[in-house]
Amino acid sequence: MSQRRLPWFEKYRPRSLKDVVNQEEAKKTMEDWVRRWLDGKERRALLLSGPPGTGKTTMVHALAHDYGLELYEMNASDVRTAARIREVVGKALNQGSLFGFRGKLVLFDEVDGINVKADQGGISEIVDIVKEAKVPIAMTANDPWDPKLRPLREACIVVQVKPLKNRDILEVLRRICNAERVKCDDDALKLIAESSMGDMRSAINDLQLVAETGPVTRDRVSLLSSRAHQYDMFRVVDMVLKANTVSSATAVTRLPSFDWESLMLWLTENAAVAYSSSVGALSDAYDNLSRADVLRGIMVSKQEWELMPYLLELMTAGVALVRNKPKLPFFIRGMRFPEKIRLLARTREVRETRDRVMHMLRTQLHESSSTIIRDYIPLVRILAQRDSKIINTLARALGVSEGSVKLIINPEPAEGQGE
Repeated sequence: MSQRRLPWFEKYRPRSLKDVVNQEEAKKTMEDWVRRWLDGKERRALLLSGPPGTGKTTMVHALAHDYGLELYEMNASDVRTAARIREVVGKALNQGSLFGFRGKLVLFDEVDGINVKADQGGISEIVDIVKEAKVPIAMTANDPWDPKLRPLREACIVVQVKPLKNRDILEVLRRICNAERVKCDDDALKLIAESSMGDMRSAINDLQLVAETGPVTRDRVSLLSSRAHQYDMFRVVDMVLKANTVSSATAVTRLPSFDWESLMLWLTENAAVAYSSSVGALSDAYDNLSRADVLRGIMVSKQEWELMPYLLELMTAGVALVRNKPKLPFFIRGMRFPEKIRLLARTREVRETRDRVMHMLRTQLHESSSTIIRDYIPLVRILAQRDSKIINTLARALGVSEGSVKLIINPEPAEGQGE
């Protein structure tokens, strides 16, 4: 792939620590740490903490480059269970480096993405790997003070990566504009820097989105900035639908606070809006979204989290790179909030009440939910049609309101039991 077609935040990613702006204290700590490791005087891991988009992962890449180390990177939130982490990382820790590298540097990215309850032994396994490792290990986290990360903190040197100042972001944006030969109003660049709230990655993405669709003026940036802050997922969907390469489509997966489950719902709702004029584009987009949903089911049920990159590519590049793709305007009109999310929000209280009553019935009848729905509910429904006092009697027996009982015996809520 040519350098021109890369996302700009990737194309202009600092390759050396000296190119990273305004993180002098963190850079010094990182260099002291890796030198001690190479001299055999250090055994602890390094934990870089700070808000999204401040360059934590970039700094580890730059450190590996500066010291001639082969970087082995793993997103800890993708490979979560102890067995998977040991399987994926074990070989890398024990095999020698290739291509004349001085040694290895292992990066566990986004360790705070591990869920202690759902991801079996993931944190403790990383702690064990850190204690056994014969190569330096670095980690990144947005919030290292989360109680679940305490065992990791105790095995690490914690380095705080600061949010960037507007002037630092503005300097980089001007440099990119010069390199890309893009005419930009300085007021527009200042607004992008201010709107990014210290997130360099977000600022560069905003600049590229505006620059590739027209002049970079304050008015156009204001429109984008206002819309992005109020409806952030609209902005992400917009970036996916307008992408023309795999790398630019998948770039959204590295945006701050990226939520792949929400994005799947949003794309399912809005691909039809964007591609309404092209049957081929619609067909390809929904074929790939359905394949992504199949992978999601396998991934969640079998804990096969290493399938995540394939799922993300299907739901981003698979939706963006379609046959007969129509030319899309700067703002796609008609995009809407997913109806499923609206429905779940509206019915949350109903579903919680229904689940509570079902739990009482399971406890008192010593039967499963499926047996109650199949055998008991139809009988109660027939009896209630003949004698309305049945509902009152059942409500008093369970200690709930009559309205709660009606939720259970009403055909529509009952059918939605699996929601």
